[in-house]
Amino acid sequence: MNIEEELKKLPQKPGVYLMHDENDAILYVGKAVSLRNRVRSYFRGHINRGPKIDQMVKKIYSFEYIVTDSELEALVLENNLIKEHKPKYNTMLKDDKTYPYIKVTLGEEYPRILFSRLMKKDKSKYFGPYTSATAVKDTIVLMRKLYKIRTCNRNLPRDIGKERPCLNYHIHQCKAPCQGYQSKEEYDQCVAMVLEFLNGNYKGLIGQLEEKMEKASEDLRFEEAIEYRDLLNSVRAVAQKQKITESDGEDKDIIGMAVEEEDCVIQVFFVRGGRLIGREHFYMTHTEGVEKKIIIQNFIQQFYGGTPFIPKELMLQEEIEGRELIERWLTEKRGGRVYIRIPKKGKKEKLVELAIKNAAMILSQDKERLKREEKRTTGALKEIETILGVTSLNRIEAYDISNTNGFESVGSMIVYERGRPKRNDYRKFKIRSVEGPNDYASMKEVLNRRFIHGLEEKKEMEEKSMDKQLGSFTKFPDLIMMDGGKGQVNVAMDVLEELGIYIPVCGMVKDDHHRTRGLYYENKEFFIDKGSEGFKLITRIQDEAHRFAVEYHRKLRSKGQVRSVLDDIPGIGPVRRRALMKEFQSFDGIKAASVEQLQKAAGMNEKAAKSVYDFFHKNSEQSVEE
Repeated sequence: MNIEEELKKLPQKPGVYLMHDENDAILYVGKAVSLRNRVRSYFRGHINRGPKIDQMVKKIYSFEYIVTDSELEALVLENNLIKEHKPKYNTMLKDDKTYPYIKVTLGEEYPRILFSRLMKKDKSKYFGPYTSATAVKDTIVLMRKLYKIRTCNRNLPRDIGKERPCLNYHIHQCKAPCQGYQSKEEYDQCVAMVLEFLNGNYKGLIGQLEEKMEKASEDLRFEEAIEYRDLLNSVRAVAQKQKITESDGEDKDIIGMAVEEEDCVIQVFFVRGGRLIGREHFYMTHTEGVEKKIIIQNFIQQFYGGTPFIPKELMLQEEIEGRELIERWLTEKRGGRVYIRIPKKGKKEKLVELAIKNAAMILSQDKERLKREEKRTTGALKEIETILGVTSLNRIEAYDISNTNGFESVGSMIVYERGRPKRNDYRKFKIRSVEGPNDYASMKEVLNRRFIHGLEEKKEMEEKSMDKQLGSFTKFPDLIMMDGGKGQVNVAMDVLEELGIYIPVCGMVKDDHHRTRGLYYENKEFFIDKGSEGFKLITRIQDEAHRFAVEYHRKLRSKGQVRSVLDDIPGIGPVRRRALMKEFQSFDGIKAASVEQLQKAAGMNEKAAKSVYDFFHKNSEQSVEE
């Protein structure tokens, strides 16, 4: 990302911004009244930000943002995203702060109005979350006073008449339904007015409070006027409803689209458990002259056909063709009812409008960047398809081996889908059956374990008539890339042939300077233009496979989890192990040495030298016999 260019495109609108490092990990989530002013401030000179923020700024590789309708929405969305992603540089991580709700206990015969920081799946109705706990508490007090809502925790109607009425009855803030002084019908009417207020009908109450404040001021009752003023401020604070968070606690995707000539962006907001936890945008091609409802329908079919999670509800901006058929298809994939809705009013419509607004923002400001991104991902895949003569290339798996003399080998499997890394599907392997640095044998073990596991999972799915995948091994790649040339490719081809699997395999060949040179496929080496996107994608895949393997190996070494094979030889301690490795450099060198050579090199007695010799040669004989 060109930071300077992206900073110029920032809008002067409220929203949330996310700072990413070079590995796309989220470093920081923040909110802003003006995204332009706030985000740009990070990239100016030192302005007393403190060492922590200065350190974070040095690691920023890219940033993204979500536009909201108000600072309040930005604040609550910021809280949701921090809880979901747990960024390293957010101080709120240490304080598991939750925002307050107003809870109306509709599951009770005589409902109460309560303050709550948790939203449970019960019969109560929740309003919020809100940013000011004080305003929420003041509003609850106001509702109780105005509509005479009970505050006791008595079980009504069971306990009616069992105890005397509380103080609230005597000061005329409750009509004592606990004594039967107020009928159920009258009490329900009061609860209905409370719900009407909390659902957004504030005008009547605000007007009433304004009149009382003005009247008290005119009558020189200033203390009373101040009390009404404070109540007004509390009501207005609560009146800023939060559209981002739904109170039903359901999983839903909110889909908005923006189209301009031949360009189209789909924005999806992911709501999980009632909270907006993230968003993603998609660039749709070949949309010129196509109706919006067809574009949305095609997106739903393509996107949800490949994603493992289907939410209970999709919220769209307009009707689509074949809605009932697509609902049935999604329901079958999910294993539970899925609804497609087109909200026409209220909070849900505003959520869809927010998704559309963000899609339009991306389309207008990031059009060129999106095209470049498409070129380096799906465009690069098309180039590789052309070079190799394959089709429908989507998922690529790449493998690498890492080892150090004297230590166990480890293997890595990385996955790229649609030209992007899919890190959730990465897998690590500790080599079990190979002693010493034998990359071919280690790779054979890794591939066998990966594909046998996948075949077993597929078989289990068929036996249980399951439509959902059991794990990432179930999904086989469209292409396998090996870190190496002919030898590694042949190892992979042999494994696949033994298992009865056909998947194209190519090798990522390096030159004498250990730099990517081209691809080895079907006994031919293909040289690729180093300036092409296809070549750059191959290089990224090769580097990522190597990085992931080396990182795992280092982690094991740092934890002391990797042992030398020499640890298993009786009578050989740390000093003699170091002497052997220093003299012979590798296991092969130790294996080839005679008892006399072992004695001389490591300065050990004949018994110890014979123990080393017997260990390797007996193990070799046993392996041959097996």
